[in-house]
Amino acid sequence: MTSTFPDRSLPIRRTLLALLSLALLAGSASAADVKPVAARRPLVRPKVGPLLKLPAVFKKSDPKTVNDLISMNSHVSKLVKAITKSTVGVRIGAAQGSGVIVSPDGFILTAAHVSGAKDRRVTVIFPDGKTARGITLGANHGVDAGLIRITDKGRWPFLNMGRMKDVKVGDWCIATGHPGGYRPGRPPVVRLGRVILRNGQVILTDATLVGGDSGGPLFDMHGRVMGINSRIGRESTQNIHVPISAFDDDWEPLALAQVWGSRGPPRGARLGVSGEDHRQGCRITATTPGLPAASAGLKVNDILTKFDGKRIKSVSDLVRLVSLKRPGDKVVVEVLRKGETLKVQVTLDRH
Repeated sequence: MTSTFPDRSLPIRRTLLALLSLALLAGSASAADVKPVAARRPLVRPKVGPLLKLPAVFKKSDPKTVNDLISMNSHVSKLVKAITKSTVGVRIGAAQGSGVIVSPDGFILTAAHVSGAKDRRVTVIFPDGKTARGITLGANHGVDAGLIRITDKGRWPFLNMGRMKDVKVGDWCIATGHPGGYRPGRPPVVRLGRVILRNGQVILTDATLVGGDSGGPLFDMHGRVMGINSRIGRESTQNIHVPISAFDDDWEPLALAQVWGSRGPPRGARLGVSGEDHRQGCRITATTPGLPAASAGLKVNDILTKFDGKRIKSVSDLVRLVSLKRPGDKVVVEVLRKGETLKVQVTLDRH
C-alpha cells in the first residue's frame, strides 16, 4: 500500500545522517589524538655512530704516565661537551628520571621503570632548563628498556647509538644523568668508569650511579650510547645498565608503544659485602647483618681468594662473579683468615 501523505521523516533522516557523519569525523579525530605518537610519525631507526680514532691511552690496561692522564682528560673533556647536550631530565607526574635523545625527531632512550606505561605525558628538560612535551611509548620491563618521544615540533640535539658487539670488558665508559632529578643551573653529572661485565641482559660498570640517574645514558669513548642506567647494586662498583642491544633488537615494538615483560627492573644476586683490592684477592671491609656473607660467617678483614672455584683478583672480579649467579644459588667461597685458608658455603639472595 502506497501512502499519499508526504514523507515527513525524510528531512529528519537527512539531519540524522549529517549529524552521524559529523560525529564519525569527530570520533576519528579524537582517536587519532590518542594514538601513540610513533603511529603518526615515521619509525626511523636511529643510526649507529662511527668508531673514532682514540688516543693510544685507551688501548692500554691503565694510564701509565702523566701524559697518558693528560691525553685521557683532553679526550673525555671533548666528549662531555657533546654528550651532555642530549642528556635530558624527564618528569612524569611527580617522578623524575633521565634519558638521552638518539634521533633528530626526538626519540629518547630511558629505563622502563622510569617511563612505566605507554601514553603517559612527559616533560623533557634540557640542560639549559628549556622544556619540551613528550609521550611514553613502549617498554620491555624484562630488561628495563623504555622509549619516549618528544611530541613538540623541532629538530633536537641527538647522539648516535653504539653496537653491543663493540663493547668489551675493560673498556672505559662515561655515565651521565640527573641524580636526584633535574636541578636548574647544574649540568648533567658525569662519571668515568670501566666495563666490568657485559652480556645479553646487562652491562655492569664501576661508573657510580645514584637515585635519579635511572634512564640516563652510558657512553663509550666514541661518544656513542652503549647502555642506559638501570639500577644500583649494594657495592659502589656494581652499577647496572640496560645494553644498547635491548633497544636495537626491539626497536619497532618499542616505537609502536608495545609494553611487555615483568614490571620493574630485574633483580640480581647479592653477597652482601664491601671490599677493597688486595694482592691476594679482595679484602672484606664491611658486611651487612642479615645478608648472605654475614649469615655464612664471613668477617671484616677476611680476604676472599676464590668464588665458586674461580680465582678472585680484585673487587671487580668478585662483582663480576656474583653477577653471573642467581638468587638462591649456593656457592663455596675460599677465604684467608689470619693465615688460615677456609672454605665457606654461602646462599646468595636477591637485591
